[in-house]
Amino acid sequence: MQFIHDLGGGFSLGLRTMDTAEEMHQLTLRNLDRLQAWEPWAHEAQTLSGSVDFTRAQLADFVAGTVLPAVIICGDSLIGAVSLRLNSYLKTAELGYWVDAGFEGSGAVSRACRALLEHADSVGVKRVEIRTAAENRKSAAVAERLGFALEGVLRSALPVGKARLDVALYAHVQSDP
Repeated sequence: MQFIHDLGGGFSLGLRTMDTAEEMHQLTLRNLDRLQAWEPWAHEAQTLSGSVDFTRAQLADFVAGTVLPAVIICGDSLIGAVSLRLNSYLKTAELGYWVDAGFEGSGAVSRACRALLEHADSVGVKRVEIRTAAENRKSAAVAERLGFALEGVLRSALPVGKARLDVALYAHVQSDP
């Protein structure tokens, strides 16, 4: 049985499960060129067995309570991924996301992130961070729309292919408005 959370606007959020591994693999392959501009993992060989292994690891972390791995759904199709990595000791979390090129600007990512932020609040998280390549304006725009504040730039912190990119560090602290 798949857990589904209605996000409104025709979008929903589901738990990433073994049933989603093949479709997420195909979605990744369709978006690989644009993901390679920002994501170190996109430069690795993209195989179905690798997607299955990644999903299995995410589910193990979910069971351990350290990750909430989710897929973004429109109708019957997976259109992206969003996850919340939790540190219960520090009461912090890191939010990550990506979406199919055809759904950029649709509000799907912001809706999915808001749902995970509500979950973070419900489990007592006090600080949530978003780290994105400093030049990735679309990702930064999501952070800003969600009310995250830019705290600084980590120089040359992200190895992507043969380059090292600066990372913009955004954060939302529970006491922030």
